[in-house]
Amino acid sequence: MPARTVVAGADIGGTFTDVCLLDPATGRSTARKVLTTHRDPSEAVLVGLDEALANEGLAPAAVTVIVHATTLATNALIERKGARTGMLTTRGFRDVIEVGHEQLYDLYDIHLDLPAPLAPRALRRPVAERTASDGERLMILDVESADAAIRFLVERGVESIAVCFLHAYANPENERAAADRVRALAPEVPVSASSEVLPELGELPRFSTTVANAYVQPLVSRYLAGLESRLRASGHRGAFTVVNSRGGTMSPGAAARFPIRMLESGPAAGAHAAAVLARRLRIRNLLSFDMGGTSAKICLVRNHTPQVTVEFEAARIARFKRKSGLPVRIPVVDLIEIGAGGGSIARVDELGLPAVGPRSAGSEPGPACYARGGHEPTVTDADTVLGYLNPEYFVGGRLGLDTDAARAALDEHVGRPLGVSPVEAAWTVFRQVNEQMARAAAVHASEHGVDLRRFSLLAFGGAGPIHAAAVACSLGVRRIVVPANPGVLSALGAVLAPPRFDLAASHRSELARLDLDRVNALLADLEAQGRGLLDEVEASGRREVVRQVDMRYRNQRYEVPVALPAAGKIERASLPGVEAAFHRAYEQRYGRIIRGVEAEAVTWRVSVAASAPATLRSPRRATPARDPGPDPGPPSGRRPAWFGDGFTETPFYRRARLPPGARLEGPAIVEEDGSTTVVPPSARARVDATGNLVLEL
Repeated sequence: MPARTVVAGADIGGTFTDVCLLDPATGRSTARKVLTTHRDPSEAVLVGLDEALANEGLAPAAVTVIVHATTLATNALIERKGARTGMLTTRGFRDVIEVGHEQLYDLYDIHLDLPAPLAPRALRRPVAERTASDGERLMILDVESADAAIRFLVERGVESIAVCFLHAYANPENERAAADRVRALAPEVPVSASSEVLPELGELPRFSTTVANAYVQPLVSRYLAGLESRLRASGHRGAFTVVNSRGGTMSPGAAARFPIRMLESGPAAGAHAAAVLARRLRIRNLLSFDMGGTSAKICLVRNHTPQVTVEFEAARIARFKRKSGLPVRIPVVDLIEIGAGGGSIARVDELGLPAVGPRSAGSEPGPACYARGGHEPTVTDADTVLGYLNPEYFVGGRLGLDTDAARAALDEHVGRPLGVSPVEAAWTVFRQVNEQMARAAAVHASEHGVDLRRFSLLAFGGAGPIHAAAVACSLGVRRIVVPANPGVLSALGAVLAPPRFDLAASHRSELARLDLDRVNALLADLEAQGRGLLDEVEASGRREVVRQVDMRYRNQRYEVPVALPAAGKIERASLPGVEAAFHRAYEQRYGRIIRGVEAEAVTWRVSVAASAPATLRSPRRATPARDPGPDPGPPSGRRPAWFGDGFTETPFYRRARLPPGARLEGPAIVEEDGSTTVVPPSARARVDATGNLVLEL
């Protein structure tokens, strides 16, 4: 009999690090939540893996694949903890990343804060070179100029260098020559060239993305190398891969070269898991609601596919305001993230109004109820005082909760300033954070033109199932699905993520005058690059190739994506079909077609994916002697829980003991190792055939 093997997923969050083991043969999974170790995030990953393996009686050698999702790159940008970064650029374009798009996110604020460039002006050095928009090299790189600039940066202690030349997407020769000079003069300094990081039209997003890549590159490279080394030293021999912003996986080598592709890694894994479950449950319209310890992430999943965009802003100064962050152009799951997690700190603001987040207590010191030195009240403290969390069974009983400490923190910082009791303060915090999340979801939905009343809500993350019913009620959503092990679903999503890489290159031309030989060569080159990147993760199985082109009416500023045939050369005879598809896509987005203006192709995109290391299947169950029916059995106990008009003696159940078909009438509380689900008085819940908990409002 062959030895049992598993695949592992690990997701590092701001408060907890989640680990999930999945047995591909049986579909059985086991999970572990451990507090994140911020000084060395890899420590929590190793502890979680060890505990999960010990729970299954397995050795590290049983793990065939380890897939890692992390917010390391995102946090480095937000907290400005990246490398001292220098920049080489074309003379006259030194200030592109500082001038930005010249659009203010708050038109009437005369004291507006703008995000400071990641490479300060003193470390942005112009060099003599010039390439035209058609790719002609008007001036070959002046090596003396480049060498002087490189020496200047090295003498000032830069740890990473970005090379960003005008029109390098059209011809990368000058950038390659400059990067070679960096490697020759400063081999210890990593270099990021815009023609490799983002060979697309548009100076600002290309320059900004490349500088951001250089800024986080040393940190990410050290972290991944250290984690992989520690895994090997602990006996792990399985393949090691990293989740990217698109919800696929890539090799540690690719992640080290393009760390900017790791932005939103953890949330992307969660969105991918939501899409897998949507397909499995045959839900066409799903709102993915992931509320963890530090933030909440909301994503639309339509036709079993998460919304994806290439326009992204990192480290926004004003969280909900476009143009207040650093522009980054990468393929990324299109989600909205707000500072509303279990660890989000509650307070009374300068206007005397209650407010929650975006500051978080994290895991160090954590909420007051953790009794680890935290004294400010958080959402978790409110949930504890309201009776939703079991102080004896939080994280499976491995972390006790101090209800008195939670009540005291709420009383001091919220209750007394508002003139209400600690319980009313907790209810205020609970309602406030729910309304924040509901407003964010409504805004996100309106931007995409969808009616959330036609959606189901998938609730996960450690705190998501506690707040899901209240958020859904505000949005008019009637059905909530809470999957098995919701607290670690992003870690499971990492396991289920397929190896995938998305590449793009700009070649602008009116469709009628398209150079088909050049376009077909470009698409073939992008596909070859993608296949090579998949080979780095030793991906097996058939390769799936998806091709698109971003199009617009001639000289417009913004493009819409248009699907291309997945294989074969683009022929002249197929162009009318491409143009017709563009008109349909443009009309769907903007409500009109512009007649008499030529269609223009701008950027060509290729996505190459392989099979995921594991698939989601129902665990093998012993066939019951009879249908257990709707009876959930006796509750594990009862405790007072607050639902707005006083405490109600509420039954609580252990989820593992609820059989398929079991039905619950609210109010009720369902507890499990990594999360808790609140079924309010206005709702009922049932366990479906595959173990999902389904709430109907």
